[in-house]
Amino acid sequence: MSQQLAVGIDIGGTNTKFGIVDRRGNILCQDRMSTKAHEEVTMFLAELHQRLTKLIEQVGGIENIKGIGVGAPNGNYYTGNIEYAPNLRWKGIIPLAQMLEELFSLPTVLTNDANAAALGEMTYGTARGMKDFITITLGTGVGSGIVANGQLIYGHDGFAGELGHVIVIPGGRLHHGTGAHGSLEAYASATGVTNTALELLAARPDQESLLRNHTAEEIDSKMIYEAAIKGDKLAIEIYEYTGKVLGEALANFVMFSSPEAIVLFGGLTQAGDLIMRPVREHMEKNLLPIFQNKVKLLFSELKESDAAILGASAMAWEMKD
Repeated sequence: MSQQLAVGIDIGGTNTKFGIVDRRGNILCQDRMSTKAHEEVTMFLAELHQRLTKLIEQVGGIENIKGIGVGAPNGNYYTGNIEYAPNLRWKGIIPLAQMLEELFSLPTVLTNDANAAALGEMTYGTARGMKDFITITLGTGVGSGIVANGQLIYGHDGFAGELGHVIVIPGGRLHHGTGAHGSLEAYASATGVTNTALELLAARPDQESLLRNHTAEEIDSKMIYEAAIKGDKLAIEIYEYTGKVLGEALANFVMFSSPEAIVLFGGLTQAGDLIMRPVREHMEKNLLPIFQNKVKLLFSELKESDAAILGASAMAWEMKD
């Protein structure tokens, strides 16, 4: 069984999840801990070391582990550093891969969380066997990973593939995190859907909607979905608009890298056809004929709660022995 297992670590702004994975993508054991409870990265790593060591012992010891893969905000594959992550308490440049290697004496590779998700899809998920595809995560933000010719695209500095920050409506809605106007994330994220709802409610005071039973602070993407499946016209229009913006953006991405598929993942995909129908319609409508009806739009097959650990662990299999 030597080196048939890998460690996957997903560092989020709130929680960190980690587990031990076999080559078929089975998570043998996993745990989680608070990220934001630790002001210093050294204290965070001390707790992680203690918890992860217990899991490694459960699977027969360190000699069975090939390596550690980590997905983290602003994780740089080339340097192994987390660089100026806005949603982590540890500021500046953190040499995380090096610190983990020293703690565990295991080779460690780091990338950002969205790239890790793309690797998970390619290794264990919907994109198995594909050499050209894009993953788009529609959650609180919009993450993405681009695979071309079987390789994840990192760019010259490790930060390629930030499709969520592409400007889709010049001079459009302000993204409070970046200061940009009109980025895809400002419209096609869960936050963006909520903001679209608030704008439409304000612009049409006479239009009836179930959403009017709630305050602005209470409205969220889950509530909008529940209204839409009850046939609420305003809620359905919110998905139509979101799907239009996302579909137009996907058309641009298709013409850029001609992927076999775009794999959608994250909370917004639970709206199913409410969002997928307008996405597909507006993507196809905006493609040149040579690209039309060629690109599959797929939902991820990976369980959302496991995907980040699986994606991070997938990097370990690529390590040279």
